[in-house]
Amino acid sequence: MTEIRVGLLGLGTIGTGVARILIEQQELISRRLGKTVRLVAAVDRDLDRDRGLDLSAVRLSDDANDVVTADDVDLVVELIGGYEPARSFVATALEHGKHVVTANKALVAKHGEELFPLAASNGVAIGFEAAVGGGIPCLKALREGCAANAVQSVYGILNGTCNFILTKMELEGADYADVLKEAQQLGYAEADPTFDVEGIDTAHKLSILAAMAFGSKINFDEVFTEGISKITAADIESAAELGYRIKLLGIAKPHAENGEVTQVEMRVHPTLVPVASQIAQVSDSYNAVQVSGDFVEHTLYVGRGAGERPTASAVVADIMDIARVAPDGVNHLAPPMGFAEAERRELKTLPVADIECEYYLRLMVQDEPGVIASVTSILADHRISLEAMSQKERHASHAVAVVMLTHETTEGNLQAAISRIVGLNAVEDDVLILRKESAVL
Repeated sequence: MTEIRVGLLGLGTIGTGVARILIEQQELISRRLGKTVRLVAAVDRDLDRDRGLDLSAVRLSDDANDVVTADDVDLVVELIGGYEPARSFVATALEHGKHVVTANKALVAKHGEELFPLAASNGVAIGFEAAVGGGIPCLKALREGCAANAVQSVYGILNGTCNFILTKMELEGADYADVLKEAQQLGYAEADPTFDVEGIDTAHKLSILAAMAFGSKINFDEVFTEGISKITAADIESAAELGYRIKLLGIAKPHAENGEVTQVEMRVHPTLVPVASQIAQVSDSYNAVQVSGDFVEHTLYVGRGAGERPTASAVVADIMDIARVAPDGVNHLAPPMGFAEAERRELKTLPVADIECEYYLRLMVQDEPGVIASVTSILADHRISLEAMSQKERHASHAVAVVMLTHETTEGNLQAAISRIVGLNAVEDDVLILRKESAVL
């Protein structure tokens, strides 16, 4: 029976999960493949920690070269995270003719366009299902299951930390800072949560999804990105009163001229979604990805977006896909980004000012006659009409929270109006702008 020998970079939470599956599920994997997949080597800085797993048959080292250049390793699993040294290790492994599987969304988003051709030129495969959506096979669904479709939109709840925080704020009426502290205590959020709560993690994942959906190059640096740190319990309550729930969404849509896609819209931000929609029901640390196509219509994939077991499951699924056709048949695999490399295009990113959607506005205004009339007059000057408006109780500072829902307009029109509105003496400058999407399932 053919044997595929695996070397592992990183024995942290996910790495331990991968090792556990490869060791404890080896018989099941062999039955599915008709081949043996064996973990032969692992690298980590901490080799003394008890991981609750028998690693006696695995060569352990603190030097990555013992895996990425080793003669007895056919496939390298990179679970270090971040940009460097992960990029260098993966590049070295590919140059040495080793297949690579990674869960590193930052690596794929930032350096994928360098690594994909490197893998192809060395006749090896690179898998990254676990980089987006944890245990949800959303990339495989987009790359293969929806391959016959022109994708019309992608919506994603792609960060479990943010979804946990927003869920707790809604259920408990708690403020952002208090729930963030709880998320850190439970291990959902890092000591420095910026990467998650400011939307950067979601932007990495969305850039990969968008490129796979529309046959474009990965353009992470061009994703419009806002986080959840300005959301208050009062905003969540106001949204609920209007029939909406707030989710941090990654959104990607194609824009065509004469039937041909010329631009891609990519944005990450807190979003009002109808409370009756399926994506609004995705709570706690769960992730969800909605892909809509011209023939398949709407599809929705939901599951754990992080954690040892779900993410390790996705990593091993990639290992098995490659092992099934290795050593000589990797050309039978679907291309990493779902399009033949020669057919992928450099598509422009839609300018932020041209984005069109509906908006939620929260303004703090002095309780004076004529203030609301002045605000609505400025909105009308910029061709922005209102769907709904409500006024909240007066604060101790004599400021009143005014919440408005607009009809569809462009980001450029809205920002121009807001720049005038905050110039009014009776309006404080901390206007909260949220976007609304009604096309989610």
